[in-house]
Amino acid sequence: MRLFIAINLDDNFKSALTSMQDDLRSQHVGGNYSPIENLHITLAFIGEYPDPDDVMDALAGIDFEPFDITLDGFGNFGDLFWAGLAKTEVLSSLVKKSRHALADAGIPYDRKKFTPHITLLRKARYNKFPELKTRQTSMKVTSVSLMRSDFGKGGVRYTEVGYAKSTNKPALEIKK
Repeated sequence: MRLFIAINLDDNFKSALTSMQDDLRSQHVGGNYSPIENLHITLAFIGEYPDPDDVMDALAGIDFEPFDITLDGFGNFGDLFWAGLAKTEVLSSLVKKSRHALADAGIPYDRKKFTPHITLLRKARYNKFPELKTRQTSMKVTSVSLMRSDFGKGGVRYTEVGYAKSTNKPALEIKK
């Protein structure tokens, strides 16, 4: 099972992101646009791992208070275009806590440096590098999700397996 830990986005945040995608389309930028239902922030990519219960047990130890995230900037990693997030110590701390919990549980994950972003488009094709302004949008983060990715005829589909809520003692729910 291919797994990752993420922050799922509310409808208002997703709406701002799809407006950014529309701006890219209006500038004749082609490629594989992320479907609205797949928009998220990856905190830790685990990859193939057989037991989501082990991952949820690791997430149970994460303690965090609700916090706000805000869209800020636009960038790319080669032909992958993304919307950026304002850097906050709280988000960075949550990433560190999530990754430490995985490491302490012996669960392997991709150790690439965390760059707060949301993928808008993969395999971008364009004649002129687009100009894009970020929609000033914020949302409150109240949970961290364990996600599963499945490949099918329609592309990649992400499904929430479970989540840890923000409180002094996270509430867990395993979805099957």
